[in-house]
This record gives sequence, structure tokens and C-alpha cells, in this order.
Amino acid sequence: MKIGIIGTGMLGSAVGLHLLERGFDLTVYNRTIEKTKRLESNGAVVVKSPKKVAENSELVIIIVKDSDAVRQVSFEENGIINGKHKGLTVADMSTINPSESKSITEKFQQEGIVKLDIPVMGGPNVAISGDLVVMASGDRDTFEKFKNVFEKIGNKVFFLGGSSTAHSVKLAMNLQIAMLALSLSEGITLVRASKIDPKIFLEILNSTYFKTGMSENKAFRMVEGKFEATFTLENLHKDISTIIETAESHGIQLPMIKKAKELYQNAIEQGYGKMDYTGILSYLKKINES
Repeated sequence: MKIGIIGTGMLGSAVGLHLLERGFDLTVYNRTIEKTKRLESNGAVVVKSPKKVAENSELVIIIVKDSDAVRQVSFEENGIINGKHKGLTVADMSTINPSESKSITEKFQQEGIVKLDIPVMGGPNVAISGDLVVMASGDRDTFEKFKNVFEKIGNKVFFLGGSSTAHSVKLAMNLQIAMLALSLSEGITLVRASKIDPKIFLEILNSTYFKTGMSENKAFRMVEGKFEATFTLENLHKDISTIIETAESHGIQLPMIKKAKELYQNAIEQGYGKMDYTGILSYLKKINES
């Protein structure tokens, strides 16, 4: 099967490398061509436009920053629709507003192209081994057609229903990420202020019902001040904004995530945006030292 990837940042590159390892033919495009070099050296074909990706692929996976970027690579000059052909399917792995996703799906339908939503949980470190969690929505028959690809990308695949459903669940999942990072960071900050080794706090936490994957896999590196980015703080802040927009579109209030947005925004303004999202701990350390 011929697969295309548009957007070869940290996640897109890792997904692409894994698909190449599993024997798929891969065509890739990224606005910054340097980010395609590793994929090219591992056998991917690098092209100069989303149109060319579409022409060379049965399934095109979009992994870009936001809905504006999805629209650009899809519908603007040399976009996906200009390379459409019989049987072409688009799958959007970007994290975007569900209403935007539905609108984009409808525009693809007008062009005779089926679009699926396939946001994922997990970063480049698990994408490289095919251990993402895939949340899919859209046309069920088309999902079944490409299910074998999604099962190579992720070790768990959930089909959630009609268009944009998966993006709603993805936002609810990223809300958890934002809150857990803050909770861990404030817990570490509190025990440090009490002159207690935060590693003891984490060992106790991880022996209880309240442990999480984050507390087991990232928190000890947080304590050591290691914040190599797998998902940047500024990207999480972007997703928090989308969560709030989506909540407001449903007429509901999510007061805690609004407060979290303020904290992450402050951290970005203090220069922590390019750091891993768990770097919110460094921001808390800074404000408590001032």
C-alpha cells in the first residue's frame, strides 16, 4: 500500500519511520525540507507539494499544527485536492477543533475524497515502535479498508463513530495531560519546599491507585530537570485553547482548564514554550524563587 505523510515534525517523522520499517511505500512532504532528510535516508520519497503526495498515495496522513495548516495543505494551490484520484483517502492525525474537522471533512466530500479523523495518544518515543493509541472516526467502511495501517501505527485502535468524534475525545485526553502535568509539578514543588526528596513522593504516589503513566515514566526525569521535548509546552497550550473553544461551542464551562491556560501562557511568556510540556515544573520553580 502506498502511504503519504504531510507534516514530518517529531510525530510525523516517527510515524513515517515506523511505516517504512513495516514495509510500506512512503511519500512525504514538509514545508521545511530538512525535516524530511531522515525519512529520505530510510527509503521515503520526498516531494515538493501536498499535491504530489496525493498523486503518489492511496492514503494521505496529515500531521500538522492546527486547522489552518490542515486547510492550507488540503485546499490551497498545490494542495491535496489538486492531486486527487480514484480511491484517495485522507486521514487527519492533527489535533484540531471538532467543528473545524467536520467542516474540512465536508469540503473533502465535495471534492469526492473521503476523510477520516485519526488523532493519537503518545509521542514520537512510542510512535517509532508503533505503540500509539489511535482514535478514529468517519466513514466506517473506509476505516475498515485502512484498519491494517492504523493497527501498524498503534497498539490500540478505537473506532468512535461519525466525523469529528475522535477529535472530541482527543481534546478530552489532552485536557488530562495538562492537568496531570500541573498536578505532578505542584506536588513536587510542595514536597521540595518541605525539604523532602521528591523521588520519595513519586515512589509513594506510584504505589497507589493514583499513579499514572506520567508519574511512572516522566516524573522522575522532571525531578532531575530533564525536559527533552516529545510534546512542547507551547503545543499543549495551543490544544488547551482549542479545548476551551470547543467547550464554549457546546455552551459549557471548564473552569480548571481555563486556569491552566493562564499558567501555561505565563510559562511561554517566560521562555519555556519550546520545552517539553512537563517543563511547567521549571516555571513553578522560577516563580517560587522570585
